[in-house]
Amino acid sequence: MRIVFLGTPDFALPSLRAIRATHHEIVAVITQPDKPGNRRVMTPPPVKVEAEAMGLPVYQFASLRKEGVSLIKGLAPDLMVTAAFGQIISQEILDIPKYGTFNVHGSLLPKYRGSSPIQQCLLNGDEVTGVTIMRTALAVDSGDIILKKEIKIEAADTAGTLFDKIADLGAEAIIEAIDLLEKGKISYAPQDHSQATFCKMISKSDALITRETDALTALRKVRAYDPWPVAFVMIGGERLRLYNAKEATQKGEVGTFYEEGGMLCLNLQGGAIAVSDVQAEGKRVMTAGEYLLGHKEILDKSIE
Repeated sequence: MRIVFLGTPDFALPSLRAIRATHHEIVAVITQPDKPGNRRVMTPPPVKVEAEAMGLPVYQFASLRKEGVSLIKGLAPDLMVTAAFGQIISQEILDIPKYGTFNVHGSLLPKYRGSSPIQQCLLNGDEVTGVTIMRTALAVDSGDIILKKEIKIEAADTAGTLFDKIADLGAEAIIEAIDLLEKGKISYAPQDHSQATFCKMISKSDALITRETDALTALRKVRAYDPWPVAFVMIGGERLRLYNAKEATQKGEVGTFYEEGGMLCLNLQGGAIAVSDVQAEGKRVMTAGEYLLGHKEILDKSIE
């Protein structure tokens, strides 16, 4: 089959590689435009880098709906595959491929439609998550389901580790879906829209932990927002990022710190958390023990 692949971040790479390894032909890869990175140097998205290394034709559009219709019509794809592409695709484009568009989505739909399903399952304390392959419809993540695959959320999982696991699972699932299509054995199950839940686009402010935050929520934030935007507290107007947290015993007033076993502990509503790694404003990530060697004064301060 002639396949057009649409994706942008690292999450899409396993699916791109998996399809590339089959007998199907990737006739084009479409991704988002390059963006300014460190020191304002324009940085290509991971999918562009990977696709160019594979020798595949790459196209970038700020708005696929406005700029890419004629290209896709000219490619005459049998199928389009999307994985974290990052743009809403118009019905005009969805109607072009012979067999439609398959999407790799990082949740068990209809749960967690939207842009941050992996973070949301951690914020909600779920024990299981997974990936869904669906046939894309115009409304966000509302299309008919082709198949799902589940994965257990381990106690040590962060958004970063789950991204990797679900990306790999998505690669397995999209190949299975394409095989079903090719063999004429595919089926499409409508979602129960009454059971749909939604997750929003994440902002840096979502990762803030304050005096009003309870300990369980703080623990979940540390996991859900690692590696971005990273859970943090404000102390004297400066940001302190927190990594690798576990439950601790409250031993002081809400918002204050104490040291125990080389970890920095923070008293919060209903309990406390202990973090093993921190990052002060403008500094590198370091262990809590390293940080405390030069910042003992934090034990006399409290968060904002």
